[in-house]
Formats: sequence, C-alpha cells, structure tokens
Amino acid sequence: MDEVEPNDGAPSRLPATNSNIRPGHALPFVAPSSYLRPKPKPRIPSVSEPTPMSPIDEEQLQGLKGLREFLQRRTSYDVLPLSFRLIVLDNDLLIKKSLNILIQNGIVSAPLWDSHTSRFAGLLTSTDYMNVIQYYCQFPNEIDNVEKFRLSSLRDIEKAIGVQTLETVSVHPSRPLYEACSRMLKSRARRIPLVDIDDETGRETVVSVITQYRILKFIAVNTEQYTSLLKKSVREIQLGTYKNLATCQMSDSVLDVINLMVVQNISAVPVVDKNNTVLNVFEAVDVIPCIKGGAYDELKSPIGEALCKRPEDFQGIYTCTEDDRLDAIFQTLRQSRVHRLVVIDDRQQLRGIISLSDILKYVLFYGEDVDYFSS
Repeated sequence: MDEVEPNDGAPSRLPATNSNIRPGHALPFVAPSSYLRPKPKPRIPSVSEPTPMSPIDEEQLQGLKGLREFLQRRTSYDVLPLSFRLIVLDNDLLIKKSLNILIQNGIVSAPLWDSHTSRFAGLLTSTDYMNVIQYYCQFPNEIDNVEKFRLSSLRDIEKAIGVQTLETVSVHPSRPLYEACSRMLKSRARRIPLVDIDDETGRETVVSVITQYRILKFIAVNTEQYTSLLKKSVREIQLGTYKNLATCQMSDSVLDVINLMVVQNISAVPVVDKNNTVLNVFEAVDVIPCIKGGAYDELKSPIGEALCKRPEDFQGIYTCTEDDRLDAIFQTLRQSRVHRLVVIDDRQQLRGIISLSDILKYVLFYGEDVDYFSS
C-alpha cells in the first residue's frame, strides 16, 4: 500500500556533524520541538509522607484515558486515507519477482494471498528478504534453489535459519482500532491487514493494510486535546530501549548487519563512529535496494555505500533526548513521517532507541494489568 502524505510542515533539523562524510552517510537529524520548552523540576516527597499524585501525573493519566477511549470509538477503517493503492501478491509468485514488484511500485510490504484456499496468507516485508539472505549465507550450496523459491516458502526459510515466525494476524475493518493495536503489539507485528468477508462469495478479501506509523499519525492528528496532556519526559516514563543496543559502523558489511538484525530480531541498527556518535541508522527497508536484480554480491559492500542508495527524498534521522516530552514526540508524528526515534545526549552520542511499538504500547497499556506490557 502506497500512501500520499500531506505536507503538514517540517520540524527543525540539526546539521550533520562531520562535513567530510560522503553524502548519504551523515544525514540531517530531526528533533521534537520540546527542546525549546522548559523542563519541569520534579518534586521529591519526604520518605515519611505518602506520594501524592502531582498535577502532571493527573494530566498524563487523563490524556492516556482519552486516547484509549478514542481508540475504542474509532474503527480500523477510519485510519485509511482517502486515496491509496493496494497490491496483493499471490503466494505462488517467485520471491525474486516479488522484489521487483515492490521496487517498481515504491512499496516495502504487501499482503499475500493463497489462491488455492482463497484466503489471506500473511504479509511480505523487508524482514522476509533479510531471512532469504540469511538462508543464502547459511546454505551457500543452495544458491540455485534460492532463485526458485516462491513466497509460500518463506515460513520454511524461517524454520531453516531458526528465527521466530511472526503470527499471521488480521482484523476486520469495522472492529475498534484499539483491537487492531492490541493484536499488533501482542504478535510483535508492525502492520496489520484489514480483512473482510465478501457478501456474495463468502470469501475473505483484503481491504488494506494499516501500520503502526499510520495509527500513531491518526492519533496525533485527531487527538491533540489528549496528546497535549502527555507532558512527562521520555526518562520519566522510561520509554524506549537503552541496554544491549546493537550498533554498527560505516565500514561494516551489509551482510554482517543483516545477520545482526536477524539474530536479534530488530528492524534497525544505529550507525555510530568510534566515539559512539550517531551518524545514521541502517533500517530493514535499506536491504531492498541492495539486492535489486538479485545482486547478492553487493551485500559484501560496506554500510556506507548501501546508505547512498536511499531515495533523494529520504527525510533524515529523527532524534530526541531523554528530557524530551511525549507531547513533543506526538507533535513530530503529526508533522513528519517518523518510524523510530534515536535517543541521543547533548553530544549526539547514542543513548537509546524508541520504536513506534514502544509508543503504542505505552499509550494502550501503561497502568493497565496487561502481561505483555513489560515483555
């Protein structure tokens, strides 16, 4: 599905830190607007007195409650833009041909369809291509067979290389948006197809696919009265991942980084220098242009060269600090196409990563008795 984003304005950008780095290596950094906002000093109660709920805590909970009620009222269908394209691929299609279709249409994922059972059969994403590459590395003698693999073979490839298979989930378009969010988070999927039943044939039909980004953008655009109440900082709500972060350098090969992403089940790796200064981020979608036309030999090239293959309209790396507030992050989501935030300090050194899953999980489940909030 390819969507056209409205021009809502661009947030401020920080200049690249190293002018000697080749174009495409160091890109503009985009930061939430709360850099310009004063940071409230937390009140520390004495040990003897009970901790009262501060006004900022009350506002935070009021905002989260409003967002959850909004997600319960609105349906998954409401998230769809007025105009979009949907490309559904048959499960019998060769994997190599599917790659060409994605590139030609400028998309990074597509629903799969089983023509034998007339049912939705899952989603094709950039992660699937990384798994194929990992299979090629683990079983180099199978290179001739790799060219013959069909999309129906993707689950067998996952089993062969020992990676966790994502649960195939979908949701009816008329179901509450809260349900779609919950299913995505529980299955660790970043997008979910909307599957309906045709009234005449009684068979499944794929209406569209919605992503975590599309949902959070929908929230940010339509609920500013609630997101403006989320004034606690990233540090205060412990948003994101800060330990055991996977990183790479410009000189590392694409193959090595793909192996890192597959083994750790992650979709992005920050690119840092020897001082841990963030230069860029290598994402799962960056793999697709690297293997265009089946050029697997190019995977031995360094990350720096792979990043130069990004489209010219690539917006840059979105960043924040641990002192930035959640309302500013939603303001950034409202204005720009954000897929993750790299948490940096004042010297642009890496501190952590905030994924869209982290934000969505906080909005839905913080303070709720949900087992998989802390997973």
